[in-house]
Amino acid sequence: MSGVTIYQVAREAGVSPSTVSNFLNGRPGRMLPQTRTRVADAIDRLGYRPNRAARQLRTGRIQVVGLVVPSVANPFWGNFARYLERAALADGYHVLLCNSEREPDRERRYLEELWADGIRGVVLCSSLPSLNHVLPLVEAGLSLVAFDRTAQAGDPGTLVNISVDNVVGAHLATAHLLELGHRRIAFVSGSLRSVNRRERFRGFTDALEQAGLDPAEAIVWSGGAEQEPYGDLDAAGLGRTAAHELLQSDYRPTAIVAINDMCALGISAGIRDAGLRVGEDVSVVGFDDIVLADLAAPPLTTVRQPIGDMAAAAFRHLLSRIDEAEASPSQSLLLRPELVVRASTGPAPEPRE
Repeated sequence: MSGVTIYQVAREAGVSPSTVSNFLNGRPGRMLPQTRTRVADAIDRLGYRPNRAARQLRTGRIQVVGLVVPSVANPFWGNFARYLERAALADGYHVLLCNSEREPDRERRYLEELWADGIRGVVLCSSLPSLNHVLPLVEAGLSLVAFDRTAQAGDPGTLVNISVDNVVGAHLATAHLLELGHRRIAFVSGSLRSVNRRERFRGFTDALEQAGLDPAEAIVWSGGAEQEPYGDLDAAGLGRTAAHELLQSDYRPTAIVAINDMCALGISAGIRDAGLRVGEDVSVVGFDDIVLADLAAPPLTTVRQPIGDMAAAAFRHLLSRIDEAEASPSQSLLLRPELVVRASTGPAPEPRE
């Protein structure tokens, strides 16, 4: 419907025009949740489209936030974007998605372009140890929430970090395999330069050490110096290559902990390529619990991240920073993961002759 006004939306929702204005201008704290729902439903029914240019002149900002992810080639990031967009739309915001492939220069350029377009809040998901490449923008007033990353030395004083406890998650995965009797357990990842991957590796080695095994003797496959630095673009291919190499070695593992689910699915394919059975000859554990994990054959044991809660928290913290007159001190939010046991893991096989 064309020509719908804010006054018609107010009548449809049974609220005042100022309430609709508060909703459209990102001031949800001034109304009850049920009121927000009525306004959102009225906007949908009437097909109301606010004049963004006029709103920007009135408020000094546009109702758009940025989201920079490594690559939606990994379904985890596409799912995260969906949940973040859901939270944003409920408050009258839209989300602009960028894929950075964890390249600092590319992240900086994206954030500079978003800032130039009037966007004042970004959720950054690269998990890089240093954020010096975007520090000038934060100092200029850009509100930044770092997702899948814990606080690091040298972080901006206003940064919000939101992450699952990656150390605990990898520890749960490794301890599960140890309880099944596995002792030759491999860890497969691309580069370990990102914060989240370092923490998952630490959880893996901590579990081995608690079981009385020497972490220095652990089987670690990172793809070598020639591999793509982070393994986000073709994690499944990386996992398949890892399985081919590991299963041809003299010290073949009976179980493998993968850096994420896409890598684990590639590992499973490599195990089948070798004529072996996933969950019987070689067990596999992933990380993330993407939708493909439960659809795999056999279904994948994995570490589930509370992605809906994390996305909602990321937007909530970002919006509060955008609305603040003065920046608040840095904050960190760490959520607990959950081990989901499926058929890709089983008891350690009997030793080969």
